Parts: sequence; C-alpha cells; structure tokens
Amino acid sequence: MEGVVVRRVIPSDNSCLFNAVGYVMEHNRSKASELRQVIAATVASDPEKFNEAFLGKPNEAYCAWILDPEKWGGAIELAILSEYYGREIAAYDIQTTRCDLYGQEKKYNERAMLIYDGLHYDALAMSPFEGAPEEFDQTIFPVDHSRSIGLAEGLALNLVREAQRKRSYTDTANFTLRCGVCQIGVIGQKEAVEHAQATGHVNFQEYK
Repeated sequence: MEGVVVRRVIPSDNSCLFNAVGYVMEHNRSKASELRQVIAATVASDPEKFNEAFLGKPNEAYCAWILDPEKWGGAIELAILSEYYGREIAAYDIQTTRCDLYGQEKKYNERAMLIYDGLHYDALAMSPFEGAPEEFDQTIFPVDHSRSIGLAEGLALNLVREAQRKRSYTDTANFTLRCGVCQIGVIGQKEAVEHAQATGHVNFQEYK
C-alpha cells in the first residue's frame, strides 16, 4: 500500500503511553485505565519475574503505582503490553532516532509503532494520504521474514528524523521546568524528580 506515515497525537494527560498503545492496537485513545489494570495484573501474577530489582520498587507497590492515572509508563509497560497484544511495539525516540523494539525476542508476526519525544508518546499510523480521516489508518503491520515491516518502516524513520531536525523533542537532561505548585524552577528530569520526592509536588510545566 502506498501512503504516508503520520503522527496521531495523543492527549498529554500522564497516560499517553497507554492511550497511544490503545490507538495503534484498537484505534481507541481511551484504553489507559484498562491497560493499567492489565499491567498490574500481569506484574502481580509473577512476582518472581517482576521482582524489586526489575521494577525498581516492590511488586505490590509497583502495582498500586501503575494504577495511579498520574503516573507515566515506560519500557517495562511497553514490554508487558507487547506480550498482552501478541505484537511487537516499535518506539521511536525523536532525540536519538533510535527505535526500541519490544517483543522482538518473541518473533511476533505483527508490529505497531509509537513515537516518543522524551516526555510524551504519540501513535504512528500509515494513512493513504496526508489529511485522510483516521478511520483509514493502518496501525498494525505484518513483519516479514527479515523482521522488517517494509515501506512503513522507512517512512516512520523519515518522519522521526524530520521531527529531530526540527528539534521537536524534550531533552530531559537539560530542559527547564517550573513546579506548578510552588513555581520553583528546576533543570532536567533528575532535579524534577528530586523536587517531587522532597515536596510531593508532581505538577510540572515546561518553560523556555
């Protein structure tokens, strides 16, 4: 199929990873609470695999944490969701143009794609032409014997490189944030996390 790879924007509500996965897997941007439940159940069911060293916190604490709609998902959650749907998930990082492939070792025969800007996940879809309605989106791609998804892969990478060229990503080591609660400025993810741990404030806005 000829077409273009487009970025389908997912709302920035701390659940973008889950809703982006919901969109590429089921064309549904409101899957977050359901997919958080799936992840918590998966983790709780295998405390040996999902141990404290792997999760960065005790199994039970992690399960309570991931169910909180304010908390963000990342690599652990993508790996679990890839297995849940039985498909690879390719997450393209704009800043480095790297593609992290989840579920690769399972040799699934389909793949979906996300794009990540350092803070936020959006969905990638193949559309017949720029501006075509979303119902025409193809978001699941067959993986061939060389572990490629053909044309869509090259188009996705071009889109990611173009976004990088425009610097439309957040450099999480050096970006400036303001705490929405006490208005103090912090630099980078590390300082933001330290401030959040010290004060319990988690409402940060980026400012230039």
